[in-house]
Amino acid sequence: MSSERPTAEELRQGLTVEIVQEDQDVHSEDTEPLIGEVGTVYEDTPDGPRVELKNGVVGHVQSVVHDE
Repeated sequence: MSSERPTAEELRQGLTVEIVQEDQDVHSEDTEPLIGEVGTVYEDTPDGPRVELKNGVVGHVQSVVHDE
């Protein structure tokens, strides 16, 4: 899987992203990514940029969700 993860610099508030919650294994096939709008961007980590969504969920961005 060669998904291009964005960097924290590329993210902005209101962008819709797919994240994996911090307490889940980012590399697990069983992990259900969550989709939501970025509220706060923290920092880049090896697991992807750490963000808090507007609904309060904190996790690592896996990809940006583009509007169809």
